[in-house]
Order: sequence, then structure tokens, then C-alpha cells
Amino acid sequence: MPNIKPVSDLRNYGEVLRDVAIGQPVFLTKNGYGRYAVLDIEEYREYERMRAMHQLLEEIEKGRRSGEEEGTFSLEEVEEALGITEKDYE
Repeated sequence: MPNIKPVSDLRNYGEVLRDVAIGQPVFLTKNGYGRYAVLDIEEYREYERMRAMHQLLEEIEKGRRSGEEEGTFSLEEVEEALGITEKDYE
């Protein structure tokens, strides 16, 4: 069951923070509506990792669609466009 408290409970922030744990954020309401969430830092880090992964997957999907719609380039064409030669690999 979610832990929901009014934002005014932050007057006793120690009690609010005591209720925060991994997988158990505290949700704060303002004027009866959800407004804020207080997360354990490890849970926030996991959220950031998932968000970064989601952004990466979106970019990969854009590249895939672009390849299907506009065609692809050979390795040689990419190397030429970037000015890369075989000696750059050595």
C-alpha cells in the first residue's frame, strides 16, 4: 500500500524520511493532490539507469527506422565520410 502524506508533514521531516525505503517511496500531496515523491537514493539511481536505457533504446529505434526508410551505408562509405583509414585501426 502506498505511503501517502500531506506535504505539511514535512514539518516533522525526520518522521517522513524514516518511512522511506527501497521500494517504498513516500508520496506527498498538496491541496489533496499528488505532488512529490521522496525516494531512497538507490531507488533514484535505478530510476536514472532505466531512464538512460529507455533513451538509448529510442535512439537505436530511430536509427533502425532511418536505415529502413533512407537506406544504409557500407563500412567503407562510413570510413570515407569520417576520414578514417586502415592505419587508424593499428
